Amino acid sequence: MAETSFDLIVLGGGPGGYVAAIRAAQLGMKTALVEREHLGGICLNWGCIPTKALLRSSEINHLLHTLDAYGFSADNIRFDIGKIVKRSRAVANQLSGGVKHLLRKNKVTVFDGHGKLAGKGKLSVTKDGKPVAELSAKHIILATGARARVLPGIEPDGKLIWTYREAMVPDIMPKRLIVIGSGAIGAEFASFYLNLGAEVTLVEVLDRILPVEDAEISTFVQKAFQKQGMKILTGAKLQGLRKGADEVTAVIEAGGKVQEITADRVISAVGIVGNVEDIGLEGTGVKVDRTHVVIDELCRTGEPGVYAIGDLTGPPWLAHKASHEGVLCVEAIAGKHVHVLDTKNIPGCTYCRPQVASVGLTEEAAKKAGHEVKVGRFPFIGNGKAIAMGEPEGMIKTVFDAKTGELLGAHMAGTEVTEMIQGYTIAKTMETTETELMETVFPHPTISEAMHEAVLDAYGRVIHI
Repeated sequence: MAETSFDLIVLGGGPGGYVAAIRAAQLGMKTALVEREHLGGICLNWGCIPTKALLRSSEINHLLHTLDAYGFSADNIRFDIGKIVKRSRAVANQLSGGVKHLLRKNKVTVFDGHGKLAGKGKLSVTKDGKPVAELSAKHIILATGARARVLPGIEPDGKLIWTYREAMVPDIMPKRLIVIGSGAIGAEFASFYLNLGAEVTLVEVLDRILPVEDAEISTFVQKAFQKQGMKILTGAKLQGLRKGADEVTAVIEAGGKVQEITADRVISAVGIVGNVEDIGLEGTGVKVDRTHVVIDELCRTGEPGVYAIGDLTGPPWLAHKASHEGVLCVEAIAGKHVHVLDTKNIPGCTYCRPQVASVGLTEEAAKKAGHEVKVGRFPFIGNGKAIAMGEPEGMIKTVFDAKTGELLGAHMAGTEVTEMIQGYTIAKTMETTETELMETVFPHPTISEAMHEAVLDAYGRVIHI
């Protein structure tokens, strides 16, 4: 088996890995990509993309059951969960094929198999335990991603206790569902199944759902979920699960009381851990901290010539962060001037109903960091486009430094806020102040006008409330 030499090898074909490989090829590097399962990684195949297809179906189901508000009527509304899942998988497959095309177009050599560091500048590839290739390169980027965290007592079994994978391709449509964990994954699946008619209980060990978001946004979304019929337990501890033939009973302590809740299925969404095992880190200078590879501002590990990007390196666990790191890492290797990534300028989005989006510091975090703040708020009920769309439930919150006018953070909940957060993200990246934002002309009628009003409100100039 001949050794194959490259300028750069990328281990992992997710949104960080394949983007890094393409950018390296664009810069003239002879590039190899090693992927053991699906091009596009978890995000494209089992995460970001197919879940959005599922959520779109649940949104349509919600709209079909509120047709009267728009002047329509329909009888015998029903759905086929099998067809919903089939559409989701088709979307993922289409985009995975697109990634394969892009890699081929950019002349990236793709190896199908499991990659493992095999000495300085070397990486071995195996498939089903059999050797495929021995690769060498001066630079190797680790982009192996992460997987669902498994906690004792709620180990997924593929039938009664699901991870996100089983939740995306359900064997049945559960009538009763318990979701453990209320981060982005838990909130999205809770919202998806609720909007398809399931009785959903969302369980969170911390004192509020969506705990990484601004406290006001968390409270707003919790009230919206409860209004839709979701049962929410915060400050809750799962004491155990009892499995039946086709149902699960959860024993939960919350609010000083212990209660038992029986459901058809349980989804475990309690975080993720980095895929650091069996990739040859032993005996190298690569440092691992709590299942994640430690890197510097240019994605370099402690081992010369070895880099790491994306979910493997820790939070925020976001596809767009991984892609950005991939480009930054490759351009730094190529000797180009790069801007170090500021994680405070990375937006986060959750696609439940209502949607949630944010960038920068929460009000609490800004105060803890020593800022004197000015805070603006604007409700969607004061926005003409939101009312016309029948989507008046939403709010936008802005946080500014009172002394400098710097936009420290923006936090949103409501329809299509995931499409609007980029406006604040651009503002933060360009280091604009409240002056530029207030002088910007926003189109009317759009929901984005609420973004403008939330800025105006921080400085006592709001018009429509």
